[in-house]
Amino acid sequence: MAEEEAKPLTYIPETILKKRKNNEQWALRKKEQLEQRKFANKKNKSEYIKKPEEFVKEYRYREVDLARMKHRMKRKRTELATPESKLLLVIRIQGKNDMHPTVRKTLYDLKLRRVFSAVFVKVNAAIIEKLQKVEPYVTYGYPNLKNVKELIFKKGYAKIDKQRVPLTDNNMIEQALGKHGILCIEDIVHEIANVGPHFKEVTHFLWPLELNKPEGGLKGLKKVFKEGGESGNREHLINELIDKMN
Repeated sequence: MAEEEAKPLTYIPETILKKRKNNEQWALRKKEQLEQRKFANKKNKSEYIKKPEEFVKEYRYREVDLARMKHRMKRKRTELATPESKLLLVIRIQGKNDMHPTVRKTLYDLKLRRVFSAVFVKVNAAIIEKLQKVEPYVTYGYPNLKNVKELIFKKGYAKIDKQRVPLTDNNMIEQALGKHGILCIEDIVHEIANVGPHFKEVTHFLWPLELNKPEGGLKGLKKVFKEGGESGNREHLINELIDKMN
């Protein structure tokens, strides 16, 4: 019986191995820092006792927020009725204690749990309705191909077993999305940029993007962008903000 020929080992460049190792170490450090902050915040909250007037103030803010949301829902929105692109990038820019629970729930439905988190969405009636509800707390627009690619390569993470995992291994992508013909990061970029037939599966696989605070900060106004504020639809000008936050 002839001996089987030994198959050559797959060669992986040293630079890629170092990059993977650095990404994994960075993810572990970030997770540890997050856990420490959560513990410190929990301890501080348990030691702090709110005054009655603070509860009243928060309640009033939230009721005003609810009334404004209902008013926005009555307005007709024409700019997204015939969108220039099916793809939107939605970035959360504000929102803490002054939000009504209904508004907060909508932000959570959009997977925007943190300020400066961002998600890709497909324009449809349900998304337009959600954006109306949370308009003072988000800004959105049409990302170009360059920014879609850079965001996924720089800020892209997978959601595996409810954990945030760096996109450093195409095997991981193939295992999760291979049945849809998506085998690597380039395929993910293509599917999102073109709002392909498996857009929903790809965005569900991705963890929400965590962007940097823009240099110089934001104005902090809840006015819409077209009126000199920061929130709402920026259309193609969203790409200028992405450049500052990526």
